[in-house]
Amino acid sequence: MSENDRRVGRFWRYAPLVVWMAVIFAASTGRLSADNTSRLIGPILHWLFPNISEAKIEIAHFVVRKTAHFTEYAVLAFLAARAFATSSHVTLRSRFFYVTLFLVIFYSLSDELHQNFVPSRTGSIYDSFIDIAGGVTALTVYTLLRRRRQGRSASVNVESSGI
Repeated sequence: MSENDRRVGRFWRYAPLVVWMAVIFAASTGRLSADNTSRLIGPILHWLFPNISEAKIEIAHFVVRKTAHFTEYAVLAFLAARAFATSSHVTLRSRFFYVTLFLVIFYSLSDELHQNFVPSRTGSIYDSFIDIAGGVTALTVYTLLRRRRQGRSASVNVESSGI
């Protein structure tokens, strides 16, 4: 494999991860504060359910926002695991689970810290717990699927070798 091929492979492993981290950072700005997202979610719910109460809209808004936390960190964990598990560095590849877990925890905590400095946002350790739960869920699913796939390829290799 040429050096250029390795660079291209590295780019396609890590670029989606870096882009997604930038998306998370951008989502932590005032643009996606609760006040701004309520201006979108409320009218949609009123259009879908004309008789919906304000209390139910507030609950739905809360659920949508917390689900977004879970999902954005699940995607982060998937992209990080994908990048680290296929790394050319043996240490990253062999410890991808722990490196990914560390990245998810660190990025979640730093994201909530960042929100403390944005006037329309508030950082919350509870949101970090939701973020980490999303990351751990995706990382666990990724790891189980990877092991399953590796088990299948090992059995195919045994069968094809005539053992």
